[in-house]
Amino acid sequence: MARTMITLSDLTMRFGGQLLYEGVNWQLNPGGHYGLVGANGSGKSTLIRLMTGELSPDAGSVARPAALRLGTLGQDQFRFDDMRLLDVVLMGRAQLWAALEEQRRLLGEGGDAITAEAGERLADLELTIAGLDGYEAEPQAAALLSGLGIEHARHDRPMRELSGGFRLRVLLAQALFGQPDVLLLDEPTNHLDIASIQWLEGYLREFPGAFVVVSHDRHFLNAVCDTIADLDYSELRLYSGDYDAFERAKELAVTQKDAEIARTELRIEEMQQFIDRFRAKATKARQASARKKQVEKLELPEIRRSSRRTPGFEFGQARPSGRTPLRVSGLSKRYGEQTVLRDISFELQRGDRLAVVGPNGVGKSTLLKIISSIIEADQGAAELGYETRLGYFAQDVDAELRGAESAFAWLGSATGESEHGKLRAMLGRMLFSGDDVHKRIGSLSGGESARLLLAALMLRRPNLLVLDEPTNHLDLEGRAALMRALRDYPGTLVFVSHDRHFVSGVGTRVLVLRPDGFEDVAGTYEQYLERRGDDFLSAGIAAPRARRRPGSGAGARGYAASKEQRRRHARLTRRVEQLEREIAEVEAQLAPIAARFADNDYYSRVTLDEIRADEGRQRDLQVQLEAALRGWEKAAQELEALAEP
Repeated sequence: MARTMITLSDLTMRFGGQLLYEGVNWQLNPGGHYGLVGANGSGKSTLIRLMTGELSPDAGSVARPAALRLGTLGQDQFRFDDMRLLDVVLMGRAQLWAALEEQRRLLGEGGDAITAEAGERLADLELTIAGLDGYEAEPQAAALLSGLGIEHARHDRPMRELSGGFRLRVLLAQALFGQPDVLLLDEPTNHLDIASIQWLEGYLREFPGAFVVVSHDRHFLNAVCDTIADLDYSELRLYSGDYDAFERAKELAVTQKDAEIARTELRIEEMQQFIDRFRAKATKARQASARKKQVEKLELPEIRRSSRRTPGFEFGQARPSGRTPLRVSGLSKRYGEQTVLRDISFELQRGDRLAVVGPNGVGKSTLLKIISSIIEADQGAAELGYETRLGYFAQDVDAELRGAESAFAWLGSATGESEHGKLRAMLGRMLFSGDDVHKRIGSLSGGESARLLLAALMLRRPNLLVLDEPTNHLDLEGRAALMRALRDYPGTLVFVSHDRHFVSGVGTRVLVLRPDGFEDVAGTYEQYLERRGDDFLSAGIAAPRARRRPGSGAGARGYAASKEQRRRHARLTRRVEQLEREIAEVEAQLAPIAARFADNDYYSRVTLDEIRADEGRQRDLQVQLEAALRGWEKAAQELEALAEP
């Protein structure tokens, strides 16, 4: 493995005339597991492309060692249309793939008679392939595909038979198969079901190299990252710990920054009052002049505007529904020979928030479309109750928003709202400012399209919301705002999401869809897992037919469960010990600062600059200590859970 990773030095980048960031310095440490976060439009994907060399910075440099093996999630999925899935994955190791291809070609050309020259070359290729573990490659590639929810029966099928989401899974498997030193993954969970996300979490936790992952999935970031790289205020700042630790540390840093500004402003105001009061008095003129010089030396911290903006979601209902807003009875649906829904029955009570979960392909979106009268069931029925008014959010936001009209015009025609002020106010809450309201809907980003569709639901005020993947195009702030709004929604909710944090935070009931049936469970998803003691969202459930084949278990490298457990126990033990040392070191650095602040003569002995320096150092150490404590608590809990029988 390359010992030196990617290094960004004094990087500045603009896009379309807008400054994304400047003065960015970042060196990836070997084994570092980084989560890259920031608002939509802050330049996360651009930074990934700068790291790969796809883009060049306006200023600064990106250094990549020549020997570095870099793995990225490719977007050129149609290039592999005629190739079988296993071969697409095998291409992740370029040297091995070239040797295998040449071997196939020589064997195919030779027929029954192979020339001496070809025989010698084939012998050389045998050694090359064996040296690259080439004869274990197909089982390894198959394990990756199965772990990502692609059943074994499809592994020899051509890529063109897969939908876009499953094609991206194959490309993700290709990136993982390449055994890179550094993985750069831009939204790898976007087209994964929760089972595959969990499999990927396990893979990345054990990944020996460094990776940078862009994701809006809070649970995923908590599960795999030990450092958060935050793009905000046109700069990049690193925070030790997972996303929860980052959020607390950032909130504390912003609070302290605001307090520092307020203290400085107050001191300037007090000094200015002294100057104004005594400058005309000869006896006080000298003191007033001295205070004026002090004011001139005081500088307010630079205030930059955050790129994070939070939409103002708020869902109401025009009138309440009856006690039972939805009744589903004996519902079944087939597509050709494939049954996706089998005899589904349940009732919703007013105020229920039903999370529909299950592996891809079991009919989650189909169920929501039948409930919303988009498609018909083959058997059974979905009946709306008394006074039920339904509002539907489609997963494919682009298909819902087609045409040349503006966002403003579309929202008015879609909702029947004619009051311009009300439409503008709603669009403003959805982060459409100024001329943004006149953007053509065909040119909207995914996030803008999602917020526009949600704005229409807010204006329509239905009492039954049916939402299919509403978080797909929202950033972390948008997801958090939507979660809060849906918790406060007085109506009834049915939703599908692959964001586990969102599912756990919103749902009060869980409808588990499986290939062989369903289960309707009261309580949150986390409560469901606690009661069952068995996470149905394991990779084994995601690919039931592949599960029985040797080498296609959930583990990325096919290790036995006991060996994985021993490795995880050792890693967690090292992590706990490392964090205990870090906590002791930080506390030792904090002690003398606290002692200085406790000294009654401290503030009369030192200058304002020295006080500010000590306060800043104390703040930084406190943030570092809190992150270390949270990391220690998490690792210790995981270690304790691992030790339980």
